[in-house]
Amino acid sequence: MDFGVEGKAKSSASRLCSLCRENKAALRRPKTLEQICKECFYSVFEGEIHNVIVENKLFKRGERIAIGASGGKDSTVLAYVLSKLNREYNYGLDLFLLSVDEGITGYRDDSLETVKRNEVQYGLPLKIVSYKELYGWTMDEIVQAIGLKNNCTFCGVFRRQALDRGAALMKTDKIVTGHNADDIAETVLLNLLRGDIARLGRCTQITTGEDGPIPRCKPFKYTYEKEIVMYAYFKKLDYFSTECKFKLSSPRTRICSTKVDETVRSIYSPNAYRGFAREFIKDIEKMRPRAILDIIHSGESFRISSSAKMPEQGVCERCGYISSQKWCKACVLLDGLNRGLPKLGVGRSGVARADGVNGVARRQSRTLNF
Repeated sequence: MDFGVEGKAKSSASRLCSLCRENKAALRRPKTLEQICKECFYSVFEGEIHNVIVENKLFKRGERIAIGASGGKDSTVLAYVLSKLNREYNYGLDLFLLSVDEGITGYRDDSLETVKRNEVQYGLPLKIVSYKELYGWTMDEIVQAIGLKNNCTFCGVFRRQALDRGAALMKTDKIVTGHNADDIAETVLLNLLRGDIARLGRCTQITTGEDGPIPRCKPFKYTYEKEIVMYAYFKKLDYFSTECKFKLSSPRTRICSTKVDETVRSIYSPNAYRGFAREFIKDIEKMRPRAILDIIHSGESFRISSSAKMPEQGVCERCGYISSQKWCKACVLLDGLNRGLPKLGVGRSGVARADGVNGVARRQSRTLNF
């Protein structure tokens, strides 16, 4: 009988939060595998992000900060937490939401409705900039011209610049994005596989673009994706969770989600790198949760040899955006679209090919000069 009572006591104790030892454990924390209650989870989640902000001196009092808001889980949790920490710790920041409308019918228009609700819920002003406004093209129009295979290239390049352009219009000091620990670990592996020394040297920096128009910060640098999802779930935050319809239709997504032979796999391998890296990260996380942080710390420890040839950073002759070439990637891609040659800027030789066809009449460019 005594043994039974002792066993029940141990069982009851094992269900208590390992931090406060008072409340019932509600979850197992992905980063540490600790069994903790919801209140302790909120505390350690927010506390770690606060420590990252303070230790890395991400902000200065009075700065105007644009929160890159897509309506997804990462940016929604970022907006909620940063707004909360700004009040609780008196950072003195002027926060607002900045969204990009790529013009993807049935996806971005729906996600922007979520962002508009977040604007009201968190009391943060919202600015929306669109591809149509900045470049004269929507992603729907670009996909009609380029097809599904390379559409993510256009969208990624244009979105990055659109954020900077929107932030410049709003006279912003910094942009914060929801890139999490999984994203950064994945990028370290990608740059290692590609042998991209320049990006490998800077991909783990918590603040990037200090030599560009507007610096970008990543407060979620050490925050696990699973914990962001848990936080959003337990806090009942309002976010949009549908994948982009073009991403779901692209060869990259299909190749990463099905078993295919090596011949087919090799055809798409340049575009499938990110998908494979993400799957690899998820697999090793199951075996050793600490592995994500270890990959990030390894990336931080990389030292680039002084003999390595690095691209020289300059500015685009056409729009003034930072570029290591005469024209930035966005201007090359946009020029190809306007000439009726949408594949002109796709691939490593895109800039060189674009320089050789300056005499062809082009559609009016709507890029905003920096």
